[in-house]
Amino acid sequence: MTIQITREPRIDAAEEILTAEALRFVEDLHREFDARRRELLLARQLRREQVARTGRLDFLAETADIRDADWQVAAAPAALQDRRVEITGPASPAKMAINALNSEAKVWLADLEDASSPTWENVVEGIRNLRDAARGTLAYTSPAGKPYALRTDVHRPTVVARPRGWHLSESHVLIDGERASASLVDFGLHFFHTARQLIANGHGPYYYLPKLESHREARLWNDVFVHAQDALGIPQGTIRATVLIETIPAAFEMDEILYELRDHASGLNAGRWDYLFSLIKVFRDQGEAFALPDRADVAMTAPFMRAYTELLVKTCHRRGAVAMGGMAAFVPNRNDVEATKAAFDKVRADKTREAGDGFDGSWVAHPDLVPICREVFDAVLGERPNQLDRQRPEVSVTADQLLDVASASGSATEVGLRTNLAVAVTYTAVWLSGNGAVAINNLMEDAATAEISRSQIWQQLRNGTTLADTGEQVTADLVQRLLAEEVAKLAAGVGDEDFEQFYQPAARLISQICLDDEYVDFLTLPAYELLTDARTSKVDA
Repeated sequence: MTIQITREPRIDAAEEILTAEALRFVEDLHREFDARRRELLLARQLRREQVARTGRLDFLAETADIRDADWQVAAAPAALQDRRVEITGPASPAKMAINALNSEAKVWLADLEDASSPTWENVVEGIRNLRDAARGTLAYTSPAGKPYALRTDVHRPTVVARPRGWHLSESHVLIDGERASASLVDFGLHFFHTARQLIANGHGPYYYLPKLESHREARLWNDVFVHAQDALGIPQGTIRATVLIETIPAAFEMDEILYELRDHASGLNAGRWDYLFSLIKVFRDQGEAFALPDRADVAMTAPFMRAYTELLVKTCHRRGAVAMGGMAAFVPNRNDVEATKAAFDKVRADKTREAGDGFDGSWVAHPDLVPICREVFDAVLGERPNQLDRQRPEVSVTADQLLDVASASGSATEVGLRTNLAVAVTYTAVWLSGNGAVAINNLMEDAATAEISRSQIWQQLRNGTTLADTGEQVTADLVQRLLAEEVAKLAAGVGDEDFEQFYQPAARLISQICLDDEYVDFLTLPAYELLTDARTSKVDA
């Protein structure tokens, strides 16, 4: 075995996760599939370069027969037929995992990706927590002595784990001296340690697949699933996957993605914030036609967002797959009753729109929002587990409609620019400290928020956007001045040690990637190097 663990994670029972057998399984996946993963990442770059030249994306001519044909994905197992309310959150720390499992949601998206800072401790602890959750033994006692345990008086959510995306690597797992795919590390360890127990529980190993950009990437996941099931002697089709349609290229390949995963597919999800981030990234050369207003102004009722979500529902239901709605990220503030009530009203309206459009369920980020989401979908579904029978034949979406970003109302303002700077720095700083789910301004934010924030800044700089509220043009000097002012405000609210260790490096990184002429594909790539360096230094010390 030539797989190497660069250091032991400083958590209890790590040796039970990083066993020789589990690592051999991960190494086998890496050797079988990593070369294809790298080829597909290169294909992303080539496609992006084509968009830069043409300014267009369209439905693929070569797969028209798949879109036109009548076929369906495999019928959902019982545990995935009713998904009317799903709670999202990281699998580590244990306290958050327990709260999610006690929330009375139908599904818990156990996040190893955007809501998790990928410290080595978080990666391994997340797998350990999911193993213990499958066994029903997950428990935690806080430093103050408060115990947290799984409730026995409620039906626990079905667990759907989200591994990291194809573009990420794991610096603590080396194979032949090279970093392993973070996707295969997360999936491999989770599947190895939980699959049989989950099956015994009447569920199964279920996954959310993030950041896909093509049906060929879905095909790779399908081949990983087939190989993994054969390797552990688990019946084919036991794994089920829900794909997040959170990139603009994937929006043009929904049918094809489901087709490639058809024996393992269970649905698609409308990942709204990453979708906006992807729109900016892919069409960043196309000027004002793809310039978004302030992030807070981009509503799901904007015509181009309506086109995206209605196409998703129609595609899913035609193929027998569930359509999952987007995130309600609000975090209740018990000290501000009026603000909380207003936010609850917005969440209710958002979920009402989704249920009315035909979605089969939706996401929330906080246990207090579970009853609202459930109530809205109960009113539409009644005793039915879903509304797959709602076929939406009246929906017909064109490429022009998906790309009509200019249809969004609103404007770019200095207030929005300041918000983007503050959120990008704050999220990155907390991520560097080891926490990937961050409450900012009463919203539970993950990496997608920071990505769209810094991408809007980069786009406004390149376009020389004029801010509606001040009349100023967005320039490097303006961004640097506003960034300094926002960082100074942040410094006043955190301790000196945290500011020096996390906020200053975060501010430098955000400044660099916003001002650089070359666009950085993912904020988490350079941030991961800072995270790895900081953690390595801490261990060495």
